[in-house]
Amino acid sequence: MKPIVFLGGGRITAAMLAGLQLARYNTPLLVHDRHASKLRQLRKLYGVATESSLSRAVEQAGMLLIAVRPGSVAELLAEMPLIQRPILAVSLAAGIPLAQLKRSLGAPVRWARAMPSPVCRTGNGLTALAFDRGFPVRERRLVNHLFSAFGSVLPIPETQFDAFTVTYSSSLGYHAVAALAAGAQKLGLDRKSAFAAAAHAIADGVLAWRGGGTSLQSLLHQAATPGGTAAAVMAAMDAEGYSDVIARGLRAGLARARANATKPRSPNQ
Repeated sequence: MKPIVFLGGGRITAAMLAGLQLARYNTPLLVHDRHASKLRQLRKLYGVATESSLSRAVEQAGMLLIAVRPGSVAELLAEMPLIQRPILAVSLAAGIPLAQLKRSLGAPVRWARAMPSPVCRTGNGLTALAFDRGFPVRERRLVNHLFSAFGSVLPIPETQFDAFTVTYSSSLGYHAVAALAAGAQKLGLDRKSAFAAAAHAIADGVLAWRGGGTSLQSLLHQAATPGGTAAAVMAAMDAEGYSDVIARGLRAGLARARANATKPRSPNQ
């Protein structure tokens, strides 16, 4: 069985390896990176096979995962050896469309895009997938099988891929908890209690919505009792443009993702 080859040994590769190890995924895995120190660390932590030569790594691959920063993708693909056999390639780079990937490395390579969450290391990740037109059904199953090993998989049209990328990040959840906790501390709540309350608000709200079969709008209506504290909090936040601030933030993330996709790699990356 040919291995799944990660081209890039950074944080998302480490997170996926941790999730796959937790799931006892049995397909051989191999990592290529130009930095020997990263390969040593991944071998130590996950017992994964490594290869310092890009050509040798690609020659062995049954599936390629492009796991470098968006600004490094063009350089990596330009350095790739000539591929003369059908092979699956999945890009994890934000902002780079399938059409651009195919121009850099076309047939017989079959392209897909994936955006896994770093929390895949715990087995609770969410991965969006977008496939090139004509991507064979059997190969789709292989890609789905890989990413479903450490969480849920959500196939979406590529036209929605970048919007999903800037919306689903777990960092937005961390940011919301931090903002709520900071506000609570300004009211006089101690730090430990403030973070407990904020985490409860975010995590328990999501769990109740996902597990209860009740629409989000109904839950909001139930929670916002007229004259109650929750209603007052949400009304004040909405009056200050809460939804508009979120939308502006997402637009900024979308613009940055697309800019990073064309930004050249700096010498120290």
